[in-house]
Amino acid sequence: MTNSPRPERIEYGERSLDADQLGDDPIKAFGDWFAEAVEAGIPEANAMCLCTSGKGGSPDGRIVLLKTFDSRGFLFYTNYESEKARHLSESPQGALVFWWQSQRRQIRIRGVVEKVPAGESDEYFATRPEDSRMGAWASLQSEEVESRQALLARLEEVRERFESVDVPRPLNWGGYVLRPSEMEFWQGRDSRLHDRIKFRRRGDVWEASRLMP
Repeated sequence: MTNSPRPERIEYGERSLDADQLGDDPIKAFGDWFAEAVEAGIPEANAMCLCTSGKGGSPDGRIVLLKTFDSRGFLFYTNYESEKARHLSESPQGALVFWWQSQRRQIRIRGVVEKVPAGESDEYFATRPEDSRMGAWASLQSEEVESRQALLARLEEVRERFESVDVPRPLNWGGYVLRPSEMEFWQGRDSRLHDRIKFRRRGDVWEASRLMP
């Protein structure tokens, strides 16, 4: 039996992190880090791992795209009949993980997940490219499909249905917002002695503490 080669060990540098650098609002601090990631040219800096679990308690994770964030929390869009949506209907708790390799930074977020108002989903859906809007109608997300050709046939049916008309939002497609109760900022450092600052929401106030690496 042959062992796989070990990946190269990488030292993470000496960029430091203290709670004072992040301020007292972790959502604003997220915005600062996110802007730095975008400025650094990280591809799809808004890609995040969304973790959910259903009533059986078995966890699951997948990469989705953050579409926006505000004082409420972090917004993403999906099919309301997908597996992740079924999980969230059974257990409306979720976790997000952002990882920006070149900056050796990670942000972990936990909180309650709820649907955004229908009007907000309508507004966002209208901004999507037409092909993406049609794809939302064609895909029964997470359901089995016989072949790629069968999926494309469904898409063609949708094209014919909405020929010469504006594509509306399907009622089974829309947004969620994760309202954070915990946010952790991780800065990689040499010797694996990383800096970790965790915020916990206490009512309307965020409390910060340093964690061991």
